[in-house]
Amino acid sequence: MSEKLQFFVKTLEQLRVERGNWNAQWEEAAARLMPMHVGAFTSHGLQPHNTPGLKNHQKYFDATAALANQRFAAVMESLSTPQSGTWHRLVPSDKTLKKNRQVRQFFDDVNELLFSYRYRPAANFVGNIQKAYVGLGAYGNGVMYVDQPEGSPGLRYRDIALAEAYFLENHAGVVDTMYRTWRLTARQAVQRFGADSLPQQIVEQAQQAGRDGDQNKFEFLHVVMPREDWSPVRVDALGKRFASFYLCVTPQHAVREGGYDSFPFVVARYTQASGELYGRGPAQWVLPSIKLLDEQKKTVLKQGHRVVDPVLLAYDDGVLDGFSLRAGAINKGGVSAEGRPLVHTLPTGNVALGDKMMEMERQVINDAFLITLFQILVDTPQMTATEVLERAREKGLLIAPTAGRIQAEFLGPLIERELDLLLAQGLLPPMPAILRKSGGEYKIEYDSPMSRMQRAEKAAGFMRALDQAANYAKMTNDLAPLDFFNFDTAMPEILDINAAPVAWTRTIDEVNAVRAQRAEQQQQQQMMQNAGGLAQAMKAVPELAKGQ
Repeated sequence: MSEKLQFFVKTLEQLRVERGNWNAQWEEAAARLMPMHVGAFTSHGLQPHNTPGLKNHQKYFDATAALANQRFAAVMESLSTPQSGTWHRLVPSDKTLKKNRQVRQFFDDVNELLFSYRYRPAANFVGNIQKAYVGLGAYGNGVMYVDQPEGSPGLRYRDIALAEAYFLENHAGVVDTMYRTWRLTARQAVQRFGADSLPQQIVEQAQQAGRDGDQNKFEFLHVVMPREDWSPVRVDALGKRFASFYLCVTPQHAVREGGYDSFPFVVARYTQASGELYGRGPAQWVLPSIKLLDEQKKTVLKQGHRVVDPVLLAYDDGVLDGFSLRAGAINKGGVSAEGRPLVHTLPTGNVALGDKMMEMERQVINDAFLITLFQILVDTPQMTATEVLERAREKGLLIAPTAGRIQAEFLGPLIERELDLLLAQGLLPPMPAILRKSGGEYKIEYDSPMSRMQRAEKAAGFMRALDQAANYAKMTNDLAPLDFFNFDTAMPEILDINAAPVAWTRTIDEVNAVRAQRAEQQQQQQMMQNAGGLAQAMKAVPELAKGQ
């Protein structure tokens, strides 16, 4: 273990050196978007980079970027993982099994259980994934740890600060190795790992903590990587696909060795340049605009102060001695005998132009954080159904690259990890024999607002064609063009894209029942009308006979 320990510590130092350029960028972004993280990247997340509660934003003047990042995180959460509904479902990979009632019921039950455990208060999924989205906007990367809670069944989530996380990819570009560093006091270390697993120095300090305080912190390292000597028949740590090593860095000491059946960390990267390991986020794209806006704000504030409290110019003729700006004050000598003012204000710059320039930079920042994109529907509420779908289509096209990466790299591995944990704990229902025979393979189908935006293209095309056909039918007084549209197939998907609540809509069987009832009512009305006409005709027969 000593050789492994030295190897891990050496690798950690190398990873820190290789990430130097990234740390500089993230530190700059933190200064303007996340003041509570200032100093975290330069100290590798280990040192107390600031005093708790200290203001780190007092030297900056504009909060546009910080607010935009918070709104970005809220938008990403509401579009990708909304609390208000089931944003994904599980289906069998084998298409022939989709019609099997037992298989469908099994996946429905599994999906329901997954959402139930995920959104339990103790799991704290909502709070931690929101932090991951915040990191995604500010730094282009979000890291989250998913595991079983200690001493109880279920799921547990924890956001990992980017300053503490160093990850590596495999040959396919998938993150499969994590080096995470953090600090613990001696007492915390004993609580976390037990006294028997720690070096004597930490144990002795923990024993003195109650008397002398517990201020000194020790650096720990958690390494998770694919196990080269993995054996599926083993029941110990060697039977786990991923090896886990807990190490004390100072002083160097091997703390614990274990493993995971699946990779416990999920990593989100907003965009990724070819050949780069870490992602880039909106803040990095518009960091020049963020810095420029701050300088503009500073200048406009100074100029506005001059406008409100202007500099005065006075002619030094020995008459004007002192000048009071108090309300009701009388200043003798301020005008000439002819009434000409002897005191003038110093001309100031164009504050309105400064405001216009700042608004231009704010627009760039809001565009980068997708704020402008998602205000379209809010700002234009009076729209037709076709216009709504068209707006959704436009947003879907713009959000598609981001959505694809988040689903493939972040949400997909997250769901797989959750299912592995629930299966290992025996919390999933028994798998149907027919599904087990086929290998139990499944697919994830996303049903979030973001995925519906991506599907809006079909609905928007349908509505455009329908409008054109309706206009043609109106002009020609011929409904034949509408016969080309299969409304029974199109309407359910249009309702789904527009997020119409399922409880407010009818199934196809219910629709057919309503149609049958309507046809019966129409038939009865027609019969009554025919009977009424016959009665009128019978009454007219005697009158006709008299006339003859």
